[in-house]
Amino acid sequence: MKVLRTPDDCFVGLPDWPYEPTYTDVTAHDGTTLRVHHVDTGPDDARETVLCMHGEPTWSFLYRKMIPVLAGAGHRVVAPDLIGFGRSDKPTALTDYTYERHVDWMSQWLVKNNLRNLTLVCQDWGSLIGLRLATAFPQRFARIVLANGGLPTGDPPPNEAFLKWREFSQTVPVFTTARIIEGGCASKPLAPEVLAAYDAPYPTEEHKAGARIFPTLVPASLDDPSSLPNRKAWEVLGEWTKPFVTMFGDSDPVTKNGEWAFRKNVPGCAGMPHTTIVGGGHFIQEDKGPELAAAINAFIARHH
Repeated sequence: MKVLRTPDDCFVGLPDWPYEPTYTDVTAHDGTTLRVHHVDTGPDDARETVLCMHGEPTWSFLYRKMIPVLAGAGHRVVAPDLIGFGRSDKPTALTDYTYERHVDWMSQWLVKNNLRNLTLVCQDWGSLIGLRLATAFPQRFARIVLANGGLPTGDPPPNEAFLKWREFSQTVPVFTTARIIEGGCASKPLAPEVLAAYDAPYPTEEHKAGARIFPTLVPASLDDPSSLPNRKAWEVLGEWTKPFVTMFGDSDPVTKNGEWAFRKNVPGCAGMPHTTIVGGGHFIQEDKGPELAAAINAFIARHH
């Protein structure tokens, strides 16, 4: 497996991003060592840990507006970069990436860091992977916040907005990471320094293999190799009684109405303060980060 590592100097001077990197080694299927990056901040005596998982094609920088609000409420905040993203290592072959490998890599990372009493905050691919972690290691998770995400099994098949995005991702000659993120925001335009920060992990097209292949890894039919593991995860969610809340933006065509599958089928959703965040596009953390973080703080305070 050929692996690239984005040079550290690509991450110098990013706006509102003062965090020192933390690294964890995980092992790929062929024995290759891969380095996973995460941010770890908040008070030393924090009782609660908030695990913030990003999606496609972002990285932990997406949570920069939320981390100070969450940490300011006394919580430890941990925000990893998925393999292929941010400061984490980047295998260069599209075939190096599968959904199940991503779950395995982040499972190793979770266990090696011995994270417990977690509030999972997940969006986009952060939920496709994060919900698999929560259902595989339920004893490590105290509660779940789902924002603009899901756990697809291929039934029903993806909506038209997603299918158009998947086709675009595989055919566009240059994968313009920051502009793609901007396109998924309700608040436009993004500042030049923010766009530069979203592009920072990817100095060449070869660094973008993970970002480019991700849309094809979403289960789109029941015969997808990850359909059965996701159906088994849904079985766990069907008996999940710990607090589970949905906080979706009102302006995301990709995940529109996706919260209802959880609100109807996850027992832990009953009586929770589900909310729709006005002005929140697909990248709700970018559009309405402080508002989302405040709602999460209130949720943790009420259900701790």
